[in-house]
Amino acid sequence: MKLAYLDCAAGIAGDMCLGALLDCGVPIEYLQHQLSSLAIEDEFELRVTEATQQGLRAVRAVVTTSKADHPHRHLQDIENAIAASTLPDTVKRTSRAVFQTLGKAEATVHGVPLERIHFHEVGAIDAIVDVVGTCLGLDWLGVEEVICSPHPTGGGWVKAAHGKMPVPVPAVAQLWATRNVPVFDNGVRAEVVTPTGAAIAVSLATSFGPPPAMRVETVGLGAGTKDFEIPNVLRIWLGESATASASDVVMVLETQIDDLNPQITARVRDGLLEAGALDAFTQPATMKHGRPGVLITTICPPALAERCEDILFTETTTLGIRRSLQQRSILEREFETAATAYGPITMKIARRNGRIVNSQPEFRDCVAVARHHHLPVREVWLAAQAAWASARDATNESN
Repeated sequence: MKLAYLDCAAGIAGDMCLGALLDCGVPIEYLQHQLSSLAIEDEFELRVTEATQQGLRAVRAVVTTSKADHPHRHLQDIENAIAASTLPDTVKRTSRAVFQTLGKAEATVHGVPLERIHFHEVGAIDAIVDVVGTCLGLDWLGVEEVICSPHPTGGGWVKAAHGKMPVPVPAVAQLWATRNVPVFDNGVRAEVVTPTGAAIAVSLATSFGPPPAMRVETVGLGAGTKDFEIPNVLRIWLGESATASASDVVMVLETQIDDLNPQITARVRDGLLEAGALDAFTQPATMKHGRPGVLITTICPPALAERCEDILFTETTTLGIRRSLQQRSILEREFETAATAYGPITMKIARRNGRIVNSQPEFRDCVAVARHHHLPVREVWLAAQAAWASARDATNESN
């Protein structure tokens, strides 16, 4: 499993994340091309420069615009710009998740509904580029899990659109509270964690703590814009999981309902899966007063929890959703093709410690082939298994 560990000892900001990913090898030409599809009115340019922080070489991502003043965008404006782009679907989902998380934190801090929140500095084009660019970079590198170190608190005061604010600024503190992020004092009396940086970490990281067991392949350094008494850099460690069996953290959402049309329940499940949930299923339940009901369970990456909750709240009659983070063990998975007499069929191969422990034909492929040849699905399924096993034996003999 491809891992990215965010080492935030000095702090974390959106431009630092983007700079570190560029230092890991993400092509700037790819980012420029993808970002150009964002449906926003500002003209902008993304450039890369090298910076030195206390003797350490790092990469600085610089966004320049043609406008001195930026519009105060609402969350819906940003989501519409992302939706109208040609970004990869996974990047659209993770980018929206970051802004949803940030928007809810800002709404809580200012005591206004989410739809009325308008972003100031965060709504500026450079912050949008930082968030979307970071999601693009992680996707391009094939990162499957993000783990983050504890966050430094910083100190002092900072000037913002609403006036002077204490550090950490209220939005950052609220973001930490949503995930119980561990924090510490690194001795710097300045803003070291920005709302954008905190939202990226809180939305995308599966856990916070020390580095995981991993084989480090690349280390990228992203430079901040200020000079501190310590190197103001974010380090991203990129590599493969070194655990005997792969594992990750998932968010489990549960809610029971006794007053919902069953036809809607089926549609809700489809919507959750379309939104990126790993699984969504229902079970019959007996509610208060002996009423028959249904338990809806959703399993999703933590970064998509907000999106899945939005679907459950807007599409069902539920008034509350239980959340729990759970660790799961997963097998290493790969895909091969079985050449059968009826045509090629995809095989899903599962390994543990490099040893194959399971192999299954993709059922959808079997159904399509069976329909085409007017055969029972079971016959096609067995043919795929036999063809794959025969090819595997032949390969082993030749080796």
